[in-house]
Amino acid sequence: MKEIRLHGIGGLGTVKAGEILVHAAVLDGKFGNSTPFFGFERQGAPVTSFVRLDDRKIRPKNQIYHPNCVIVIDPSLLVSAPVFEGLAPESYFILNTKAGDVSKLAEHENIRTVAYLNATQIALDELGRAIPNTVMLGAFVRATGWVRKDLMEQKVREFFGEKNVTAFHRGYEEVQIQQFDR
Repeated sequence: MKEIRLHGIGGLGTVKAGEILVHAAVLDGKFGNSTPFFGFERQGAPVTSFVRLDDRKIRPKNQIYHPNCVIVIDPSLLVSAPVFEGLAPESYFILNTKAGDVSKLAEHENIRTVAYLNATQIALDELGRAIPNTVMLGAFVRATGWVRKDLMEQKVREFFGEKNVTAFHRGYEEVQIQQFDR
């Protein structure tokens, strides 16, 4: 089973990204569920979405404590939320950041692959708004290969339309991927 934890801020589309991810996986014959976690404040407050994908039925619908992949949609959460907590060995870490150097992330022994890009800027360029969720989905698809690109594109189109498909493609094309030897 693949377990994915998405960290964001209310209003950035974190919960919707988790839902779209599951819908795309289901189109491919997989099973999936998405469970959001947020406080009463919502917009502007930390939000977490827990996604599970598998080839078999998935029973747990609780929080994910040992993810195979973490997606950080708002980089401020690197210091204010437990984004590194419980990472499974050989994990993927997908980060929205302006920084060009992510070598510091190699210090975390369970991170095998880091995928990073300035998703906020891409969202501003393509959508005119700083909502980078579909950009981050493009980065996720490219980095992990866990969901087919064409199916994710189809779901992004269904949920949001063509501008977001363009943002998704830019995320897929512009993500930088760095692997650490373990």
